[in-house]
Amino acid sequence: MRRLRGKGQIRVPGGSEGAPLPRLVLLAVFFLAGVFLGQVLARRVPESTGAELEQYLTDFVQVGADGRRAETVLSALLLYFRYPLAAFVLGFVSAGAVLVPLVSAAFGFFLSFSVCCFTAAFGGDGVLLALAVFGLRCLVTMPCFFLLAAPAWGVSVSRLSFGRGRRSVVPACGREGWLRFAAVCGVLLAGVCVELFLPPYLLRLILERILI
Repeated sequence: MRRLRGKGQIRVPGGSEGAPLPRLVLLAVFFLAGVFLGQVLARRVPESTGAELEQYLTDFVQVGADGRRAETVLSALLLYFRYPLAAFVLGFVSAGAVLVPLVSAAFGFFLSFSVCCFTAAFGGDGVLLALAVFGLRCLVTMPCFFLLAAPAWGVSVSRLSFGRGRRSVVPACGREGWLRFAAVCGVLLAGVCVELFLPPYLLRLILERILI
């Protein structure tokens, strides 16, 4: 990493925002810790959750037929963009040095907790339901999250380190970072488009099998 000094400033060019293996591994550790915590807490979910989940899934597959398509699109956008976008934005502040790993842990926790609720409520069929609900989303959002989170975490740590007792200029995102963000947004939008049609169809088939 090259540092340019001049007039009391420290400039850390775009090399600091790379995504080396150590940061990816550490973020994966936080993610897995969240997964483990989600599995532990999911065991305490009451049995009545099964009926609530069944009602939620039934409403989900019928949303397109009752004029709430716009609401569904906004919900899908939120579900796909929340963790990758949060990771990217946190790269602009030094607090991201602490918050990016916490976001990774939260990602793993809520995913694990949701999947475990499905399996606890529906048994073997819960695995199929969880796959229909979260399979595509995880396939798209997990790589996108880590692709943005690792460099964002590196920039946040650099900003925190070089900001002690002296002025510093640490770029939040270089040209490569913006191109990466744009590519990730394109992938996420494609995932949202598929999400609006494929998962409801799969859920309808699985629910019909369960309710027979």
